[in-house]
Amino acid sequence: MTKFKKRPVVIEAIRWDGTNGDEVAEFTEGRARIDPHAGEVRIYTLEGEMVGHVGDWIIKGVKGEFYPCKPDIFEITYEPDVWV
Repeated sequence: MTKFKKRPVVIEAIRWDGTNGDEVAEFTEGRARIDPHAGEVRIYTLEGEMVGHVGDWIIKGVKGEFYPCKPDIFEITYEPDVWV
């Protein structure tokens, strides 16, 4: 078995807080449907529709795709880029 490590990649992300639907919609370039009453954001990803909940991060991937990420996964995977 061969081991691999993830390449360092700078991503853009916004946190869905349940009240920033306009910001999330703008960030995702209209590819998200926001339901603030349910606390959900539905995003059309390369793998199909995914649902994000309040507190989740919405990430823009390396190919311009968007997808939700749970806060605990985001925290162990990403850190602020102080060089940008």
